[in-house]
Amino acid sequence: MDRKILIITGDMAESQEVMYPLHRLQEEGYTVHIAAPTKKVIQTVVHDFEPGIDTFTEKLGYRVEANLAFSEVNPSEYEGAVIPGRRASEYIRNDKSFNEIVKHFVESNKPLAFECHAAIALIPLGYLKGKRCAAFWSLEPDLKAAGATFVDEKVVVDGNFVTSRAWIDHPKFIKEFIKLLK
Repeated sequence: MDRKILIITGDMAESQEVMYPLHRLQEEGYTVHIAAPTKKVIQTVVHDFEPGIDTFTEKLGYRVEANLAFSEVNPSEYEGAVIPGRRASEYIRNDKSFNEIVKHFVESNKPLAFECHAAIALIPLGYLKGKRCAAFWSLEPDLKAAGATFVDEKVVVDGNFVTSRAWIDHPKFIKEFIKLLK
């Protein structure tokens, strides 16, 4: 049986939030597909903190092949999905096919992992109301406005949602996602 996981992202996603889940889930024996608004090579970015700068900086990261366009995804083929954070989250949420993919994972109660800024892609869909979520600290007011509880922890599991603050939390984040998949 081919066990498949979907990474749902786009240009300007955080590099480590794409690459770490991709490789770690492949190590577990999953076939991992990357979906973006269009089937193409996407550009990721690296976020880091520099002395004297109040927020993170952004540099170009890896270029990664998106195997599928959102419109080509049949979410029923996948056991779970990961949504990396950063700027990709701001625009993929406007794609109707993205919304349908997420709806499938929510309604079928399949594991859905999202981190850092990825919660911003789910807020307009209403799925975070009443949920406990970890996210990048600057999203606290957005999560509260959406009716979610912001939690400043490495990983939070609430039902089928697995959330974390950022790539620095990957070991616990992906470990909990894999537990839900099994």
